[in-house]
Amino acid sequence: MTGATAPPPDGFVPVLRLGGILLVTLQGDLYDSTAERLRQDIGRTVSDDAVTGVVIDLSGVEIVDSFMGRVLSDIAAMTRLLAAQTVVAGMRPAVAITLVELGLTLPGLRTALSTEEAMNLLGAEVAHLPRTAGARRERP
Repeated sequence: MTGATAPPPDGFVPVLRLGGILLVTLQGDLYDSTAERLRQDIGRTVSDDAVTGVVIDLSGVEIVDSFMGRVLSDIAAMTRLLAAQTVVAGMRPAVAITLVELGLTLPGLRTALSTEEAMNLLGAEVAHLPRTAGARRERP
C-alpha cells in the first residue's frame, strides 16, 4: 500500500468550513450539474449556518466557460444578499482572459491571488506554521 488516497468521485467539490468562512476548492473541469448543485449548497449553507464569507479557490481550474462564469457571479450575488462576502482566489491568467473575452467581468466579485490573501480579505487570521511543525523525527 502506498498511502495514496483515492481521488474524489466525479462531481465532488470539497467544501471546508473554517469558522464563519467556507473554503470551496474547484479542481479541473466542473460539470454543469455539479456547478448548479454547488451553487444551491453554498446558498443553503450560508443561510442556515451563519457563514460570513466564501472563498472559491480556482487555482486548480485551467479552463472556464460562460456557464461557470455565470455560476461564480450568481454565487457572489446570492451570498451578498445573504449578508456574506465571496472572494475568488488563485485565478490563472488564462481563466481571467477567457472570462473577459466572454464578456464576464464579474462586477462586484472580489478576487485575491491566493487563498491566504482571500482569507485575510474576509478578516480571517491565517496562522503561519514553521515548515518543521509537522515533520517526523528520525529515531536513533
